Amino acid sequence: MRAAASLGKEGTGSGTSKERPAWSSRPSTGSIDPLVTVANDEIYEKYLQKAITETNALGDELAQAANGTRVPVLGSGHPLADVFLLKYEPKAAELQEGVAFYGRAGNALLKSLQRLHVDPMAIYGTNCLKFAGSDEEESRPFLLRELHIVQPKLVVAMGEQARTFLNSASFPLSRELKPTEGELQEYTPTIQGLVTPDIDESLDEQPAKTAFWNAFKVLGEWWSQTPPY
Repeated sequence: MRAAASLGKEGTGSGTSKERPAWSSRPSTGSIDPLVTVANDEIYEKYLQKAITETNALGDELAQAANGTRVPVLGSGHPLADVFLLKYEPKAAELQEGVAFYGRAGNALLKSLQRLHVDPMAIYGTNCLKFAGSDEEESRPFLLRELHIVQPKLVVAMGEQARTFLNSASFPLSRELKPTEGELQEYTPTIQGLVTPDIDESLDEQPAKTAFWNAFKVLGEWWSQTPPY
């Protein structure tokens, strides 16, 4: 199932390990009346299967658009995630594997999520641009499709380019996200937005790491206050 990659390190046949993003299935929300739980689980499973089917169809369309000459970089994570992570373009490791957030950025985010006690299985991550060197006009419809499929509760735009691209996509009922970093904003009536620095530019220098962390840690506060249903 394409839509259920996992974030972390995955061993390879050579005995080495690769940093691979993982964001998988959701945990149980607790003890509820059995009949209600069964009904809710059945409804959720139908939505989940629909999202998986649509995500896989999107992956097929990206492969067709690549036309054998480019490597499509697919989003990774749970197809009905609460949190939608968005950065601007895929880097070399992502292009090599064809998976968004593969490599250093995904590993840094996993560590951040663990520190914030945010369930990595409630995360979906993707890039604005789906191919190396692709233009925004080509990629914009794909991002809109991902947002419609995932239906997140929070979108995290990482970097000014990602924020600008997201605003230009004109998702239905959306408001323009302001460049203010580290503050929750209303993106749509049902989706909040959070702007942070670009994670790919925040992996080496300590001031950049600190700036990213100070903005990103708002996700932990949001997560702790969000009802688990």
